[in-house]
Amino acid sequence: MNTTDAIAFWDGVYAARPAAGGPQPNARLTETGAGLPRGDALDLGCGNGGDALWLARQGWRVTAVDISAVAVERLAALVRSHGLDDRVTTVRTDLHTSFPPGEFDLVSAHYLHTPFDLDRATVLRSAAHALRPGGRLLVVDHGSTAPWSWNQEPDVRYPSSREVAAGIGLAPQTWTVERADAPRRIATGPDGRTAEVTDHVLVIRRAA
Repeated sequence: MNTTDAIAFWDGVYAARPAAGGPQPNARLTETGAGLPRGDALDLGCGNGGDALWLARQGWRVTAVDISAVAVERLAALVRSHGLDDRVTTVRTDLHTSFPPGEFDLVSAHYLHTPFDLDRATVLRSAAHALRPGGRLLVVDHGSTAPWSWNQEPDVRYPSSREVAAGIGLAPQTWTVERADAPRRIATGPDGRTAEVTDHVLVIRRAA
């Protein structure tokens, strides 16, 4: 499947969901980002925009990217309505073909799973190299499948955080794994249903 297919798929996913006036940030971002010094953040796969809005309200300057024009346009409208134009830049980006330019103090990649071609290891390696000294890469993956997920394959297997770190292949002299675990939480789906799910959480810090 090509880029056009991927765009159509993700536009369809977001168009089928009601636009959220106040989307909530991901729990792993708030617990990780709360204690970090503010700076420039990159939100890979920004989706409904809850993470980008939360970061901006905390004082970060945010670049939020997604392959879906529907998601990006909805977030841009929220940014304007919340008066955060000077804090959030939205860009439609296909990470399969390009990576956002710039240097960042935090790169956040939440649930960067797709049924289409995407070399995740290369994307996450690029994310790590985009960090300024002392910056952090936060990768949160699914460790289990929620009932409302687009992926309901019965034999799906999600790599552990340690496996993801090994696949990125970063030099330990420059990058340190600060966190690699699999906490559980109660998640709420687009239709209001709740379920207990597992997250695979990875935090990598670039040496200062």
